[in-house]
Amino acid sequence: MEYTLSSSFTTRFLTVSSPANTTPRFAGNLKSFSPFKSSVTKRCRLVVASYCEFSSLNTPIEPVTPAGRFLSSVLLNERKSFHDAVAETLEKLVNDVDEANKRTVLTADSTEACLHRRIAELKERECKIAIEDVMYMLILYKFYELKVHIIPRLSKCIYNNRLEILPSKDWELESIHSFEVLEMIRQHLTSVTGWRSDFSVTDSWATTQIKRADLSQLYTSSILFGYFLKSATLRHQLEMSLVDPIGDMVFNTFRRMNLVFGDTLNTMMITTTPFDGKKKREKLSSYLMGFSPDSLTKCAQPNSKEALNLIAKHSLALFGDVESDKVISTSFATLKRFGLEAIAFGSFLWDTEEYVNTVYNLEENN
Repeated sequence: MEYTLSSSFTTRFLTVSSPANTTPRFAGNLKSFSPFKSSVTKRCRLVVASYCEFSSLNTPIEPVTPAGRFLSSVLLNERKSFHDAVAETLEKLVNDVDEANKRTVLTADSTEACLHRRIAELKERECKIAIEDVMYMLILYKFYELKVHIIPRLSKCIYNNRLEILPSKDWELESIHSFEVLEMIRQHLTSVTGWRSDFSVTDSWATTQIKRADLSQLYTSSILFGYFLKSATLRHQLEMSLVDPIGDMVFNTFRRMNLVFGDTLNTMMITTTPFDGKKKREKLSSYLMGFSPDSLTKCAQPNSKEALNLIAKHSLALFGDVESDKVISTSFATLKRFGLEAIAFGSFLWDTEEYVNTVYNLEENN
């Protein structure tokens, strides 16, 4: 089944990410109350932390293909072999599709042409689902490298209609971004959650309420925002670099090697040859302000159908039915965690998409 994302997600993302827009997007649904008393807060945190299951590979999506189940097992039990397992899996998927297509060509004039054509179509469909499983495992690997467990299904995290995610892991989720990007992320979080960088601990854990549907939209728009930031930052990095064939070759080779299996440091922080004074280095935020609406929309939309499907499937599995007006009690700290995780997910998705597309031809998202 192919999933689709409403264009409203892109519109919402483009609106809330504007530095000038500091009004919380969900201000009508985020109603602050007095903070818990100290003893109540401690007791609530202990209950929620033990209830929200972060053990094993407890993720919203469970792999449904042999390739996905194999990689999930490797990720849990033989993580040092994960790199090789992914490469071998991708190679096998590509070979399976190629062989099916070759049989279609060879039998084009025979009575079995229709059968082999149908087999090739089914094989391509199976491989596409498997590729989505592989991409999901690659994203989980990146989270594992940060020592961050991705948030499981909400049904496993809500206790007495209270949602809290502990530990928050804010530092780990922020460590993958450069200082310039972090500034934009903080503006985005202020817009969509009401959280502010000057909040005290008491403010961060103050009780607030949000509809499940709004939390789902917050998460999905933040995934697109993270994807956009990774794409735009790379574009900015390259445009601010001197045109140097040798330097570009080294940079691009290093970047591809580090897209999925590299260090947790942001690959955009790699030093390249700066302009020679003829063009002053432009800050990332100023650079993005010069984007046309069409460019913003293009950078915010995944390049492949597989990535688009993965976002939709992950959000659906995480939040479940969002059609109801059910309100959840939570805190600004937990909303921040949701936003930071979603942004990291979008950034890792960009890396994964780029890596997989060098081996397997992903379907273009027009």
